[in-house]
Amino acid sequence: MAIAEELTEESLFAGKLRCLQPRQGYRFSVDAVLLAHFFTPEPGARILDLGAGCGVVSLILSHRCPTASLVALEVQPRLAEILRRNVAINTLERRITVVEGDCRRIATLLPQSSVDWVTANPPYYPTGSGRHNPETERAKARHEILGGIGEMAQAAAFVLKAGGRAVFVYPATRVETLHGVLRENRLAAKRMQRVHPYPGAEVGLVLVEAVKDGGEGLAVLPEFFICQEKGGAYTQEMAAMYAE
Repeated sequence: MAIAEELTEESLFAGKLRCLQPRQGYRFSVDAVLLAHFFTPEPGARILDLGAGCGVVSLILSHRCPTASLVALEVQPRLAEILRRNVAINTLERRITVVEGDCRRIATLLPQSSVDWVTANPPYYPTGSGRHNPETERAKARHEILGGIGEMAQAAAFVLKAGGRAVFVYPATRVETLHGVLRENRLAAKRMQRVHPYPGAEVGLVLVEAVKDGGEGLAVLPEFFICQEKGGAYTQEMAAMYAE
């Protein structure tokens, strides 16, 4: 696939990671960076990155957790090809396995109860919401055209070991939907953090960590702010996620 001219390159951790992504189409945002820093896997953990896109979450986790092994699952062919290239240019072939496939067919792609952690940045919007061309890469990443939080939670429950954990980032306006879907799939929410664009703004996102077959008890973490003020610079905590 001749796509070099269609890509831009970003760097993370003082240039220690390189990340190609589409110049036009679906590009990663702060959501993915927040997700990749919301948890710290135990040494040697096996992690599935569901709906990996260009692979930025897998790349960040490979840097933060040098003994972890990762499987990056992506359904869209062009994004899967960019993901493979990102693994290659960062020399991570031994640690990140790319699987091109649909999470709705997870049983044909990965063994049951085979991973310790799952990360997912699901499409945020129902298929009928907003104006979009359902055939575009961006629409398929943002709308539930190829499956959404329900399908991803079901896939997570299938591949997780007993007591394994899944981490999701999702719009705060749909948090009840998220919790309901988790319960339906035997995933008990254990940690949650509300994310604001800046102090004084409404909550925009929630980060949730759930345990397969876990019991009751949800810890709500302190509020997180992305920027110091509206239109301002990142907070110290957010900036640190991009730095060394």
